[in-house]
Amino acid sequence: MANVCCRFRLTELLLDIEQHLRDAGLWQSQPPAEAYLASEQPFALDHLSLVQWLQFVFIPRLQGLLASGESLPDNCAIAPMAEEYCRQMGIQAAPLIASLRLIDGAISHT
Repeated sequence: MANVCCRFRLTELLLDIEQHLRDAGLWQSQPPAEAYLASEQPFALDHLSLVQWLQFVFIPRLQGLLASGESLPDNCAIAPMAEEYCRQMGIQAAPLIASLRLIDGAISHT
């Protein structure tokens, strides 16, 4: 289980990710259909873009784990996927990628 300091830092980083998505104009006001959110594919790639997955799946799930005190995943490697997605989509997202790398490191203890 991550210590209190790590959990607090992760909470801050999730807020940073939200702000980076908003700053880039990628934050959506309406969620996708519930069936899309229930996808069992990695990153829900069959129905969601990566930024939708971050907003509607990753951030809420991690916030829920942090709020409840439940154990966090043993590892996390979202930054490489986000970096590739942003490159392919032509999205300038260096601050977003930097925050995701920090989350990956904090969760994976690297």
